[in-house]
Amino acid sequence: MHPNQTRLENFYAAFARLDAEAMAACYARDAQFDDEVFSLRGQDQVAGMWRMLCAATQAKGADVWKLSWSGVQADARSGKAHWEADYRFSATGRLVHNAIDGVFEFSEDGLIARHRDRFDFWAWSRQALGAPGLLLGWTPLLRRKVRAQAAANLQKYLTQRRS
Repeated sequence: MHPNQTRLENFYAAFARLDAEAMAACYARDAQFDDEVFSLRGQDQVAGMWRMLCAATQAKGADVWKLSWSGVQADARSGKAHWEADYRFSATGRLVHNAIDGVFEFSEDGLIARHRDRFDFWAWSRQALGAPGLLLGWTPLLRRKVRAQAAANLQKYLTQRRS
C-alpha cells in the first residue's frame, strides 16, 4: 500500500473517532479544501473546520455519529475515496446521511495539499434543513446562504480558539 493511501486510511479512521487533531496532521501548511459548503485556504482554516465539526458532533450528536469509507486509492501525486456519514446537523438537530466523494493531491512530503469533496447539496439540504432545503436546496440562493453562515461560524470558532 502506498504511504499516501495509508495517510488517507488514517485520516478517515481519525474522522470516525472524531479526532480532529489527527485529521489536521494530515494536511500541508498551505492546504486547500473545497466542498459544497466550504472553500478554505491554509492548514489553519482546514484544520479549524474539522475541529469545529468534530466538536459540534461530540457536543450534540455523538449518539448517532457513524462514518464509513471505501474505495481509498492513492499514489505519489493523487488519491480518492468515497465516504458516508450519518450525523445530527447541529444547527437544526435533524438527522443527515451524506454520501461524499473526495479527491486529493499530495505534497512532496506526503501531506494533503488539495482536498475536494463533492456531494449532492440538494439531498443534503433536504435532510439538514427540512422544508427550506426541500423547496430551495436546488437554488444558488440557499447555497450562498449556507456557505455564508458556515464561513461566519468558522470565523467565530477560529477567533474563539485564538483568544
